Amino acid sequence: MLKISRKGQDMPESPIRKLVPFAEEARKRGVKIFPLNIGQPDIETPAVALNAVKNFEKKVIEYSHSAGMQSLREKLVKYYKTVNIDLSFDEIIVGAGASEALLFAFQSIMDPDDEVIIPEPFYANYNGFATNAGIRVRPIFSSIETGFALPPIEEFEKNITGKTKAILVCNPNNPTGYLYSKEEMELLRDIVKKHNLWLIADEVYREFTYDGETHYSAMYLEGIEQNVILIDSVSKRYSACGARLGWLASKNKNLISTALKFAQARLSPPTYGQVMAEAAVDTPDEYFVNVKAEYLKRRDAVVEGINNIEGAFCPNPEGAFYIVAKLPIDDSDIFCQWLLEDFSFENQTVMLAPASGFYSTPGKGKDEVRISYVLNVDDLKSSIKVLEEALKVYPGRK
Repeated sequence: MLKISRKGQDMPESPIRKLVPFAEEARKRGVKIFPLNIGQPDIETPAVALNAVKNFEKKVIEYSHSAGMQSLREKLVKYYKTVNIDLSFDEIIVGAGASEALLFAFQSIMDPDDEVIIPEPFYANYNGFATNAGIRVRPIFSSIETGFALPPIEEFEKNITGKTKAILVCNPNNPTGYLYSKEEMELLRDIVKKHNLWLIADEVYREFTYDGETHYSAMYLEGIEQNVILIDSVSKRYSACGARLGWLASKNKNLISTALKFAQARLSPPTYGQVMAEAAVDTPDEYFVNVKAEYLKRRDAVVEGINNIEGAFCPNPEGAFYIVAKLPIDDSDIFCQWLLEDFSFENQTVMLAPASGFYSTPGKGKDEVRISYVLNVDDLKSSIKVLEEALKVYPGRK
């Protein structure tokens, strides 16, 4: 029998996508599904970005520079100036999504079996990227009871070993929506500086902050300018997930030159994604005002709805468009599959992401789910009603 690689066997399934076959079968039965499992906004991509692709006039779709079109990178520099981040175009490497950019970062700074510390729960694919790069994730537990605030810095200290090379944070956070404060980011700066680590900051949700709060970028941290690797993307900012266009940025020239070698090995980023991204930077500010207002209404509808369900709880997040909710259930993986296989209310059900897949520590998140509030308010209210009815009859209710 032909063998599959150990890496292939170790590669984790996506907790967000592994339930798709069950959803497909439910749809065949005529059940309407409210998809709250994936961060795919229903917000329209800005017209200026779509028009740039429609009006693309070149007769040959050719390779770009491996680091990305210079015109795009120069446009990104202008964007960053608007959020008080000073970069030059040659400090940016464009990838096929933030996913590829993060993989370039992992491969550039860590050897096999090196370790990256990540507060959990965290974006599930970080586990996959780590497996791909041959490195290990060392999770630091953050609790729903604290709203998923940064764990005590002592926990980071206890988990730093000779193999530790980096700390990775997502801010605002996926899956929790938690927004790290300036003070929390400065605590991370201090430990990064003390132990000479890299700080990888996934800031793809930068624009989405609520309740008067503002985002504090890792690029603002003084004293570790050479340690910071910024990961960013057009996917969420401009509701353009399918463009597959992201990038990494750093002041560290050695990091950039190393990441470029990985970028060269895959030749170049996608042309149409770059054309769209370059134009998207010109999106009017009004777009974000409207989008944030819409997400705020959606967040409030979900948080209120969940906390009105007997036995359920979720914090009130200040960023991104996700919440993690604690439910009175025995096992979130079983529950989320049951919703699709065995349950419907008025011929409707909900598709959720089991939060167990967002933890690296076995056994964590078994009574939690991630909800993406990417549907309109009416659909979100309907989906919460369906969830409430499901919990009344779920055989594994606690």
